[in-house]
Amino acid sequence: MAGHSKWANIKRQKAVVDAKKGKTFTQWSRAIIVAARSGVPDPAGNFQLRTAIEKAKEAGLPNENIERAIAKGAGTLTGESSSLEAIRYEGYGPGGVAILVEALTDNRNRTAADLRAAFSKNGGNLGETGCVSWMFSQKGVCTVEGVVDEEQLLEASLEGGAESYEMIEDQTAEVLTEVVDLENLSQTLKEKGFKVSDAELRWLPSNSVEVSDPDQARSLLKLVDTLEGLDDVQNVTANFEMAEQLMAAMA
Repeated sequence: MAGHSKWANIKRQKAVVDAKKGKTFTQWSRAIIVAARSGVPDPAGNFQLRTAIEKAKEAGLPNENIERAIAKGAGTLTGESSSLEAIRYEGYGPGGVAILVEALTDNRNRTAADLRAAFSKNGGNLGETGCVSWMFSQKGVCTVEGVVDEEQLLEASLEGGAESYEMIEDQTAEVLTEVVDLENLSQTLKEKGFKVSDAELRWLPSNSVEVSDPDQARSLLKLVDTLEGLDDVQNVTANFEMAEQLMAAMA
């Protein structure tokens, strides 16, 4: 089974050479609000909400903020209402690199203006809906740590409905599945004794653009950093490949 984790590898390399901005409390609160609104406001019965809460806690979000976000999403917070909506924006970076931006916003005009400015100031262009999304497919991805027996991982993954897996680091694997099967895969892996450190939906590119020019690489990484730094942005995905040495040189 072979996986497709090029973007994950790029993100991992980038984290090493960047003082990368982590998710802010606002971003995690918004993720919880949307998750609570999209299903039951109880993490026990809402996998998306349970996952958002786990990640928010890892990021240090206080319990009172988490409870407030759940109540806001459920519509039970007195005097407040949430009009957040999830929107996916698409565009091109330097060198024709395709970029998907997932955002949660209560003001489409503000978010679009911020994204348009970020793209234009860093050698890119915000495009129309559908201009690059055809180059990506959304999958469920479980990150599994402490893998010592790949045969056991393969058996557990297949039982959980996985499509493929890839060893991305020593004893660390990413297991891919269809979006609707992510919860079942995560649960099955845990029941088989594997440590699932993350379970998320991820856009995976079907093709990639090689970036080798230093100036282009610098502009591209700056664009991604700028996009990730916007409060409304939850996630950024792109289809470029870059040598580790070049990425390190950008630090």
